[in-house]
Amino acid sequence: MTKEQVPKQPHPIVSYFRVGRLLYYSMFLFVLESWVFYVMLSNAIENNAAWWVIFFWLWCFGFSFVHIFLVMADGWSRYQNYKRAKDLFYAHGYKDRIARLYIASKCQRNAALEAAKELGLEAEVQAYYRKVGVKWWHYIPYFMIQDPLFFIRKHFWNRTFLEKNYVPKYNYRKLYLQALA
Repeated sequence: MTKEQVPKQPHPIVSYFRVGRLLYYSMFLFVLESWVFYVMLSNAIENNAAWWVIFFWLWCFGFSFVHIFLVMADGWSRYQNYKRAKDLFYAHGYKDRIARLYIASKCQRNAALEAAKELGLEAEVQAYYRKVGVKWWHYIPYFMIQDPLFFIRKHFWNRTFLEKNYVPKYNYRKLYLQALA
């Protein structure tokens, strides 16, 4: 791909949902789970169940309900990764070091792969991930295995849920239309 040959670009909303599709599937499950736990909690309260039963259903509901918002924040962060990866791939072409920036988790790899796909570089990124041993079933982020106390690290929270808004340097839809003219 040269800078003059930008493939047809999807609407940003389409890209947003493609980047986080696994996250949004899990969000649907957390919504469903929250509803089930809410019903169980309501039944326990109405039937004057033991305090520990009410506490158990309250804890289950709270856990799944909070995860809805964590998934939304994670999806937003992955979209920021996607925008940055797309700019890097566009500016520098395919480079292993760019793909390596997004190797830590399945969701980050999906962000990089979607960015590469929209620029016609998906095969190179997939080949790199295969070369370094990434398998399709590697869903658990590598840092979670390497550092079991990841959840107390500031870097985890910033990188996973609080990624800063990234403003793309290029308007890819406009570049595509200019290439057609």
